[in-house]
Amino acid sequence: MYAVIRTGGKQYKVSEGDFLKVEKLEGAVGDTVELKDVLMVGGETVAIGTPLVPSASVVGRIVDQGKDKKILVFKSKRRKNFRKMYGHRQPRTVLKIEKINA
Repeated sequence: MYAVIRTGGKQYKVSEGDFLKVEKLEGAVGDTVELKDVLMVGGETVAIGTPLVPSASVVGRIVDQGKDKKILVFKSKRRKNFRKMYGHRQPRTVLKIEKINA
């Protein structure tokens, strides 16, 4: 069984037992998170939501809270000797998908 969920403005295809790296979710390591934005549930039969599947949810456990690799942004203007380097590390959460409720 698999599901397509939406979190952090992105869509992910998940199955039970998968590890998923998503945008930061509130909660401590070991907490259980229920994701209710389920767009599709598949298996023997497929249920496609309009836009969400009613009464479907995905339960996951927070494995890690941290930051991603550093993203570098370089800006320059030609012929003006203008150069600027920015960087940031996006906060992220690692989830382990435990159960898909369809």
